[in-house]
Amino acid sequence: RISSDGKPATFQPPPKPVIIDKQKQGEKRRFLSPEFIPPRGRTDPLKFYIERKDMIQRRKVFNIPEFYVGSILAVTTANPYASEKASRFVGICIQRGGKGLGATFVLRNVIEDQGVEICYELYSPRIQAIEVLKLEKRLDDNLMYLRDALPEYSTFDVNMKPVSHLEHEEIPVNKLQVRMKPKPWSKRWERPNYNIKGIKFELPEEKMKEAQKWSKPWLEFDMMREYDTSKIEEKIWKEVNEELKK
Repeated sequence: RISSDGKPATFQPPPKPVIIDKQKQGEKRRFLSPEFIPPRGRTDPLKFYIERKDMIQRRKVFNIPEFYVGSILAVTTANPYASEKASRFVGICIQRGGKGLGATFVLRNVIEDQGVEICYELYSPRIQAIEVLKLEKRLDDNLMYLRDALPEYSTFDVNMKPVSHLEHEEIPVNKLQVRMKPKPWSKRWERPNYNIKGIKFELPEEKMKEAQKWSKPWLEFDMMREYDTSKIEEKIWKEVNEELKK
């Protein structure tokens, strides 16, 4: 090639291709759904082993995506009374609970100025599809306080388009702090035992000082209080991974 000034252009090597090993990336951020971890004080390991077998078989024929409290989901369920024999609900996941086949999750949305919450059984055969519209986490593992927050924090478009997210990317954490409605609330969220980080408290100083009287600073030093599931997770992860590959 000849440049504009008549001199031969200098050779520029092509950029090196960027190769992303998705398998290694997945290993760095592997996700084990929380219902696979047996509860503390379990008395019958065989029960949870048999349930895991059923859960894995369900996942082989039905896609249960990765999601967290704070993610926005769209769930389609069978409804014999609907015109299309199915109902679709869009909302933010405010709670995940239960273990094994009893795992549940709660979606919340404000529709026509009315807060609506639906509790789904994760492994229910009535669920036809679970779609993650926006994959993200929040500062707290439980967002039940959105019931007492301003409606704008629980309002989502039912026709919301999915937000793309690459598999090897870290899960984004939404650090939003919500504003609350005037008291009374369903619970005293300002008390330290709830350890809420996602609320922007606008209470008088004396109220916040009064709430601190309920703090138990010695609990953070209680080693037996912490349920260490690292070894159990490692064992169950290998078991689930091997079964899903069959």
